[in-house]
Amino acid sequence: MNAPLATPGPMPSDRPVAALSAADFMAATDRLLTPAELEAALRRVGAERYHMHHPFHRLMNAGGLTRGQMQAWALNRYCYQAAIPRKDAIILSRSDDPAFRREWRKRIVDHDGPADGEHGGEKDGGIKRWLKLAEGVGLDVDRVVSQRYALPATRFAVGAYLDLVASSSMLVAVASSLTELFSPIAIGERVPAMLARYDYITEETLSYFTPRLHQAPRDAEHALALVTAWADTPDKQRDAIGALITKCDILWAMLDALHFAYVEPGLVPPGAFRPAGTD
Repeated sequence: MNAPLATPGPMPSDRPVAALSAADFMAATDRLLTPAELEAALRRVGAERYHMHHPFHRLMNAGGLTRGQMQAWALNRYCYQAAIPRKDAIILSRSDDPAFRREWRKRIVDHDGPADGEHGGEKDGGIKRWLKLAEGVGLDVDRVVSQRYALPATRFAVGAYLDLVASSSMLVAVASSLTELFSPIAIGERVPAMLARYDYITEETLSYFTPRLHQAPRDAEHALALVTAWADTPDKQRDAIGALITKCDILWAMLDALHFAYVEPGLVPPGAFRPAGTD
């Protein structure tokens, strides 16, 4: 399945450029942006579209989710977490540059954990720490790992992301990872909010997020430098912005599905996880 890249629409004629979305901004000009302008346009995508703005996450931060809804989030999000090292392995395998591969490999170790005898970094990888989160909110770990109970839309979205990095240009594949520019902001809001508002959640439960506060900025800095160097034509710059929009759309769609199934209207599809106490 191919995940279509978001493409800029026509420029609204009655809006000043300063008020345009990132996609409209690129449609408004045919000139090559400076690296600083391209970075600003990419950051604007996050300000407009990153999933920390989704109503489901806003409910989470406000303490408005039941334990069952939190379980549904942790179970479904695991599908995405488990796919991250696979996504990074796809990107790594497509490069002929040893220096790039050495740097990108760090992402796989971050999520899978170091090999036996390998020094440095975190003892546990992000996938194992996410399973601690799932267990901490009351889920059976084997059930989570099976991914059988995830929403169909979750599985489709994760598959679309893997397909995006496998079938698009390396520029698009790397640019799609730039959601990491915005994740420390989301973590900085989410962790204290969850600790304050959910009495069954502890710092150990949320141990996944602590290393991400330094891993994500490191990875984002590397990817951003590559994107601003590789996107050396207006078309390539549009591709980079479109890739980030598409990645944000994938993450947003996952939360749309969660909200639809577990918040409003609460229509859980056949075979998907059902919190205890629901029909």
